[in-house]
Amino acid sequence: MTIDEAIKQIESTAKTASASAEIKVVKVSDEEARISVYSPIAEMQAVKDATFQPVLDLLTQDLDVQVFVYDKDNPSATA
Repeated sequence: MTIDEAIKQIESTAKTASASAEIKVVKVSDEEARISVYSPIAEMQAVKDATFQPVLDLLTQDLDVQVFVYDKDNPSATA
C-alpha cells in the first residue's frame, strides 16, 4: 500500500464515522502523513475509535499515518 492509498483509507473511515467531518491532510513523506479531522463534538470519539486500529495496521506496513481529531466548532480544543 502507498501513503496515498493509506490516506484515502483513513479519510474514508473518518467520513464514515462522521459524515460532516472536514479533513485536512499533510503528506510529510512517502511513509508519513498527518490527518486532522474536524468533526462535531458528539462524533469525535466515533472518529477516534474508527481510525485507531486501521492506523495501527498501517504501522505494520511501515506507514505512519497520524490522526488528530478536533471539535469542528472549537478547533483549538481537543478531547
